[in-house]
Amino acid sequence: MAARQDSLARGLVYVGVAVFFFATSPVLIRWAAPFSGFEITFGRMAVAALTVLLYALLTGKRVTLGHRDAGRFLFYGLVTALHFFLYTASLSYTTIAHSLALVYTAPIFVTVLAAIFLREPITGRQYLGLAVAIFGVALLTGFEPAMTPTMAFGDALAIGSAICFGIYSVVGRHERSHYPLLSYAFGVYAVAAVWLAFPALAHPTTQGITAVSVLAVLALGVFPLGLGHTLYNASLRRVHPTYVNLIATQEVTGGVILGYFLLGETPSLSSLVGAGVTLAGIMIVLLCRAENTETGAKDARPEVAGS
Repeated sequence: MAARQDSLARGLVYVGVAVFFFATSPVLIRWAAPFSGFEITFGRMAVAALTVLLYALLTGKRVTLGHRDAGRFLFYGLVTALHFFLYTASLSYTTIAHSLALVYTAPIFVTVLAAIFLREPITGRQYLGLAVAIFGVALLTGFEPAMTPTMAFGDALAIGSAICFGIYSVVGRHERSHYPLLSYAFGVYAVAAVWLAFPALAHPTTQGITAVSVLAVLALGVFPLGLGHTLYNASLRRVHPTYVNLIATQEVTGGVILGYFLLGETPSLSSLVGAGVTLAGIMIVLLCRAENTETGAKDARPEVAGS
């Protein structure tokens, strides 16, 4: 019992630190300008893969992936690359509050996709949670006084990012029981970087690059991704995924706060209300999922990581 409680405590600490790292992501992406979305995402993926590999070497742990793993990791890497690219690109068109709140609708898509492809039924209260979350998105986007076609495009990119991670989660959860943490993380990050290499290097940015923009890309790879996402996955091995997801939603709060203090980006009242309602709906879905699991219902729904 003591060992189990210690493992639980470690898991909660891991996700708490991970969320702190996640929250730095939107500010760092803004600081990474003038690099393109493809360049930023490629850079952070490559740096994250190297970060995980370096940690594995320093701690004497092996990163083992064979040629038979190539096919599945090509797909996982592609979907992961799309998730991070769409999220990164969205921040060039919409606000931090909009982007983060919409990306965190990923549990909605996980729940719906699991019902369609894994034949896992959705309970009445989960339908209620989905309705609340969708209403929150309507508040977030439909009642935004500063809404423009450009912001709407950014919001669409953020929703695309959420859908991509929902797909990745549904098809990839079971692999996390087949691969050691560092092997899985390295494989996904490295293959995602390979997918992004051509579009990133085809039209490289040559003007306006500063030390700040370069350091921002490096920091994105080391902190939100290399450390944050890997700690998040480590937490999932110790704590019920539902509770990890609930803690992870606080990336929205942290990201908005850092955006306000470091970028002077003040969210509108409709953004704050819409984000709050959306998160409330997502929490209803996740808590109903936890209740179903604890009462013996089959729970194969995957976890949803932050960005």
